[in-house]
Amino acid sequence: MLLGGLVLLAGIYGIAHLRRWPMRRAFAVFAALWALVAAVNLWVGVAHAGYALAEELPIFGLVFAVPTALAWLALRGRA
Repeated sequence: MLLGGLVLLAGIYGIAHLRRWPMRRAFAVFAALWALVAAVNLWVGVAHAGYALAEELPIFGLVFAVPTALAWLALRGRA
């Protein structure tokens, strides 16, 4: 999942660069899409894999936070 987040980040930032979007906009698009993907991963873990919500919430936090933090750091580095 974390690698998928980094691939999505690279794709969105690459598209933003080619289309000359502001990087803040690219970050917002990435964060929203990644929150949706992480939430679906949480739902699959609870609904289909049989994990309790309390078990999945820390995983959700890591899955969402790591790529989002890297996206934010990349944004700050370009400012």
